[in-house]
Amino acid sequence: MIGIINYGSGNIQAVANIYKRAGISFKIINSKNDFLGIRKLILPGVGAFDSTMRVLNSSGLRDSLDYYVLNELVPVLGVCVGMQIMSNGSEEGIEPGLGWIKGKVKKFDCMKIHHKPYIPHMGWNTLDLVSDSKLFYNIDQKLGFYFVHSYYYETEVTENILAKTNYGELFASAVFDQHIFGVQFHPEKSHINGIRLLTNFAGL
Repeated sequence: MIGIINYGSGNIQAVANIYKRAGISFKIINSKNDFLGIRKLILPGVGAFDSTMRVLNSSGLRDSLDYYVLNELVPVLGVCVGMQIMSNGSEEGIEPGLGWIKGKVKKFDCMKIHHKPYIPHMGWNTLDLVSDSKLFYNIDQKLGFYFVHSYYYETEVTENILAKTNYGELFASAVFDQHIFGVQFHPEKSHINGIRLLTNFAGL
């Protein structure tokens, strides 16, 4: 059973629809009691870093989320800002992140981007896989994934980078640490590649 965290940030219904069509069991996590029986977690996110962390902290789900990920070692996939809040913090604000994968979220340097529009990085882009992972099994590398973001995750340890993408400079578009995964792109907007990735995560 996959649990999709509903803390008021992110398009949870789009992810839920993909799993429903694929016949994969899921439920929406609205309270701490909903974590029971969950084998994997999806942490969506849309918006700014600080507001996302404040919403999560006030949702009543933060302690249970930390417990199941860090103590029960339940695999988790963070999406977009849901990935960024796995860091220690962000240049976008002052709130501390979850601190699951050491690093900081930084803003793109417009001086390094030679085409318009500069920011946000929006649209389809490809990945260069750094580490082999079943998360990207059978992915169409030429198609890539759909991105919408102005900030990127800079990990403290390069071994935590799963994939990189070029937008003026190479940035980490997917990160991991054992059972913790994060992707900067939106799989729920990435058509067949997004469906495959979410299905791959369910099968890990």
